[in-house]
Amino acid sequence: MNSLVSYQFTNGIATLTLANGKVNAVSMDVIEAFNLALDQAEQDQAVVIITSNTGVLSAGYDLNVMSSGLENAIPLVTAGSKLSRRLLSHPQPVIMACPGHAIAKGAFLLLSADYRIGVAGPFSIGLNEVQIGMTMPYTGIEIAKDRLSPAAFQRAVINGEMFNPEGALAAGFLDLLVEPADLVSSTLEIAESLKKISMKAHKNTKLKVRKPLLDTLDASIELDKTTLSLD
Repeated sequence: MNSLVSYQFTNGIATLTLANGKVNAVSMDVIEAFNLALDQAEQDQAVVIITSNTGVLSAGYDLNVMSSGLENAIPLVTAGSKLSRRLLSHPQPVIMACPGHAIAKGAFLLLSADYRIGVAGPFSIGLNEVQIGMTMPYTGIEIAKDRLSPAAFQRAVINGEMFNPEGALAAGFLDLLVEPADLVSSTLEIAESLKKISMKAHKNTKLKVRKPLLDTLDASIELDKTTLSLD
């Protein structure tokens, strides 16, 4: 489908693989490719797996764009926030298979999925925005508040603390931690189990559970357009 986000559909499971260099930076082109792949997954009525072929799910937004001024950063952050909202309301289950690091927007991808699998090892997962001088957008705050434990939320968002995989599991970035060699098989096992649930009930229940969050995100996305700060 796209070299930035490949699409493979097999036996009711769609695997979206991010491939944008060593750190899988999230650019406008990557977001567009994700949206096209998610369109196809909806059409195929597939359980979705999102992963990458490197040791980094993503290190975040394209820094060249983010450092080029608000006129370029705001559209990218807006598109990224809308992608997170779409993932959180996707009609079929979304599984994130993280092969290593997940930083900034990469960690927000984890927080936007229904089931998150990570691997043991010397990896960092977290929201480093304040470390690099970026005030956290309202949308990011709301997603993190909803998905992380209260204590971890404060540490992750306000302090920019990075977590090792075990810490990320306890914080709420991950639901399951496996050995790197077991990531593919474990992810497929979870996907197969989720194929057995009622997709109609899954969709309707997800939208009920997340309605307050989704409504808040709609308002936050608009607010971030006028309040985003890169310093």
